[in-house]
Amino acid sequence: MIYVSFSYYLFVAALAILYYLLPLRFRWTALLAGSLGFYCWMSPGGLPVFLGTAALSYALGMCLHWLQGGGRGSHEAKSKNWAGGVCLLLGLITAFAPLLAVKWGNVSWAAPLGISFYSLQIAAYLTDIYRGRIAPLQNPLRYLLFVSFFPQIVQGPIPRLEQLGGQLFEGHRFDERTFTKGLHLIIWGFFLKFMIADKAGVVVDAVFDQFPTYQGFFVLIAGVLYSIQLYADFLACVTLSRGAAGLFGVELARNFDRPYRARSIREFWRRWHISLSSWLRDYVYIPLGGNRRGRIAKFINLTVVFAVSGVWHGTGWKFLVWGLLHAFYQIAGELTAPLKKRMYILLRLPEDSFARRLLQTLGTFLWVMLAWIVFRAESLESALAMIRSIFTVYNPWTLFDGSLFTLGLEGKEFFILLLSVMTLWGVETWQEKRCIRDWILEQHLIVRWGIYLAGICLIWIYGTYGFGFGQDFIYGRF
Repeated sequence: MIYVSFSYYLFVAALAILYYLLPLRFRWTALLAGSLGFYCWMSPGGLPVFLGTAALSYALGMCLHWLQGGGRGSHEAKSKNWAGGVCLLLGLITAFAPLLAVKWGNVSWAAPLGISFYSLQIAAYLTDIYRGRIAPLQNPLRYLLFVSFFPQIVQGPIPRLEQLGGQLFEGHRFDERTFTKGLHLIIWGFFLKFMIADKAGVVVDAVFDQFPTYQGFFVLIAGVLYSIQLYADFLACVTLSRGAAGLFGVELARNFDRPYRARSIREFWRRWHISLSSWLRDYVYIPLGGNRRGRIAKFINLTVVFAVSGVWHGTGWKFLVWGLLHAFYQIAGELTAPLKKRMYILLRLPEDSFARRLLQTLGTFLWVMLAWIVFRAESLESALAMIRSIFTVYNPWTLFDGSLFTLGLEGKEFFILLLSVMTLWGVETWQEKRCIRDWILEQHLIVRWGIYLAGICLIWIYGTYGFGFGQDFIYGRF
């Protein structure tokens, strides 16, 4: 919960003051000091592993760069290519060995902060050097900043050097507009976390933690709410990360693009956790051959990619099955595409008709939601039993007899949650046409501050803060 704590924003404010007081060319050192200080604060036990991984991967990156070049076909070039492959393999072992030890071994007590994310970041960096796409960072301290930048290290997005590197090191002058837009994102992140994610989480926890007491429509409602909770929670953390980075003039990549508006599972993965999806595409799917070797090979590659995604998210069969479910969805979607096309023609639903778009969107959400139940359940057996109960236990009256209000949220809390979800939907719709933050900055000072104060007061009064102060960010566990 560090990204929504008062102490975190005191830390960010102090660091921002230091950043803008330093000469322009030294400002990156403030980010480095702040990132290392943040790491010591949040994960002192994991710091040695993190620093060791960073130091070794930096050295291997320099070695890979030295091994590049040489005339094609020459003995020296072949020798260097072979040595480069060995060097890259050592780099990948360096990146992933601690992650595998944490996930599959009994070393969680020393788990470095953000290990699931910076491992992928380091692997991409070394692979891009090997491919000749980028040159390594010569300064080891700049490389350390690249892999430790504090706003995004906990939950991403997973940056590439060409996306983030220059922004970190060039130094930014204070710009009121950029700084204010960062504050906009922070307020919006708090709204997503406390007005949607944590409210939905109350009901989700009640049903999932007490199954089979709650079955049938209870599970269906909990599945829908978990889909909303997970999206709002992850989007909140990434939004808060982007907001904090924006205070220093650094723009982190968007990690979501309205995923529940997708009309197919394939489109869903282009919109959900974009940095992870693109990483899997560039460093797993394409190296395996992608779709260049025929349909069967393509389906095998898709299965491998989603198996890797499942294992990355966690240990246990349920995560592997969750990943394989999405592979199955995509394969089945492609195989049944001609049949679905004929069905739409028979139903007289043109490609751009509202009814067809709605049908495809709702169908995609249903399949994703069922997979999220597997993702959230205590075990694979529980997940299968919960999904079975949706289709075998008939109790729709629970939607109308007040039973839902016994799950931790009263009627007015459900109403606030519904309004908040509708607000998210409306904002995302508006955002498709223009940047809302730009629109706010164009308004009169009184209007701007009215929006800020109204948002803060609404979150403060109507937000749900769990037991104590907030629930942990879901993706922080992975």
